[in-house]
This record gives sequence, C-alpha cells and structure tokens, in this order.
Amino acid sequence: MKHSAKPRHRSRKVDGLTVHYREAGAPCSTAVVLLHGFPTSSYSFRAVLPVLGRHAYVVAPDLPGFGFSDAPPLGEYDYTFERLSHVIEALVDDLGVQRYVLYVTDFATPVGYLMAMRHPERVLGLVVQNGNTHEAGLNDAWDAPRRFWQDPSEQNREALPEWLNFDGTREQYLGGLPEQLHELHPPESWHLDWERMSRPGNLDVQFQLFYDYRNHVARFPQIAAYHQQHQPPCLLIWGRHDPFFDIAEVLAYHQEMAVLDAHIFDGGHLVLETHAEEVAALLVTFVEDLLERTSVRA
Repeated sequence: MKHSAKPRHRSRKVDGLTVHYREAGAPCSTAVVLLHGFPTSSYSFRAVLPVLGRHAYVVAPDLPGFGFSDAPPLGEYDYTFERLSHVIEALVDDLGVQRYVLYVTDFATPVGYLMAMRHPERVLGLVVQNGNTHEAGLNDAWDAPRRFWQDPSEQNREALPEWLNFDGTREQYLGGLPEQLHELHPPESWHLDWERMSRPGNLDVQFQLFYDYRNHVARFPQIAAYHQQHQPPCLLIWGRHDPFFDIAEVLAYHQEMAVLDAHIFDGGHLVLETHAEEVAALLVTFVEDLLERTSVRA
C-alpha cells in the first residue's frame, strides 16, 4: 500500500531534550530509522525521505548537538555516543516504533550499533554507509587521533588535523574527490552545517564526541560478535573516495556477514549528496524485501 510521502518536520521532548526529526510515510510500529553523521543533520536525507516514504514509515532525527535538536553546553550534558543512542531510542519508543531498519553512517555508526546490540530483536536490517566497525577501515589518517586517544596531552592535541572550522566542514564533503566530482556537491550543504556547528560552545561538543569515538573503536570486537551471532541482513553503501574510512572496510563486512549486498559509488564520505537517487532505489528494494519477508507491512 502506498502512502503520502511528503516529509514532515517535527520536534519531540525526549530524555530532557527537544529532538527535531523529519518523517515520511504513514506512522507505523515498523519504521526505517535514518541516522546522520558528522557534520550534518537529517537534512542529508532530504532526497531519500520522499522516495522511501512511499513504501515505509521513515524517521530521520537530528542527533543532539546537530541540526535543529537541542545542543546544551558541554558542562550541562554528557555527550557520549552511548547517551545519544538512548536519546534516539527514546524518540523511537515515543513514536510507537517497535522494530526498524537502521541506517547508519559516520558518527551515527556508534549510535546505531549501540541500539542494535542492546536490542537485536528490534533490528530488521542494517544499512551502513561509510561507517566504520573494523580496524581495516581505519587508515593512517587515524594515527594522530589514536595517539591523542591514548594520551590526550596538549602536544598530541596540537598534532591533530584542523577540522572543526569552515574549511574542515567543507572537506567532509569534498575531501578525496577528483575535481570533476566537486561540482556535483551543492555548496549550501556545508554552509548550513557550519551555521549550526558554529553555535556558541558547539565546537567543544563536537570535539568531545570525537574523543568518545575511541570507545566505539574499542567496541569493534563486540560488534564483530554481534554480526556473527545475529547476522542482520545488511546493505552496504560506500563512496570509494572517502579519505576517512578506507574502502577495505567493505571487504571486512564481506568476511563477517552471511547476507550482504554491497554497492560502491564514485563518490566521497557524504555519498548521498551526489548519489541520493541511486541510494534511494537500493533502500526501497532492501526495505521492501525485509518487510515482505518478516510480514510486518502496515
């Protein structure tokens, strides 16, 4: 059954925060939950929502500290991926969603995997887009962060690359791309991101999340055990020019997952900015198949 797919822009109070989210399709106890990465927001799913919303109930929240969700100062809120995962879980519960297909990318990967490992029975399938859960995907660009995580001294912090500024925000989109692909990226994306990122105190929040990413890396063995035990159907989408997460990650997933559909695009870290139409088509097929196989269609 087809539903109206016009995206709706809403907010709810959960876990003491106002969380902004976009949704499409008819509300249902089964949903597709789209989780964005750094430095963007649910805006990154703007082209996917109306397509997928014709086939399923879709929810795309802004993580706390991002987009139009609340961003309390660092001293007033515990910014860890564990905490963010509980906020998103609370939102999903408040919306009456019991089971979901989970889309993760970048910083959303630790958020989504924490949700999945806590409640594997709720996850119908995983969509992983340029999100790392294996050592294979961490190339030498992570050497300086690893040193800082191990010893957060001022010297090691100064050795980190500069990314929490306007140029670094733009680099998330254009980094690693051949010149001819730059013109496919709408520049308003990083301008909008930076407008929200540069709110007073927010750069400290983003650095704290980067520091907490070390705990996600430490959970890689737990994630491997989750993959091996539960074997959720998985759709892997990758921009091959990603300078942050190596394409070797794709093979690492292949070695663990029994049901895996992998697609590599001629794009970068934020592949939805250049290949939203292609990704939306893959999502529709993947979600439709899961809903049919699990007999949970509304």
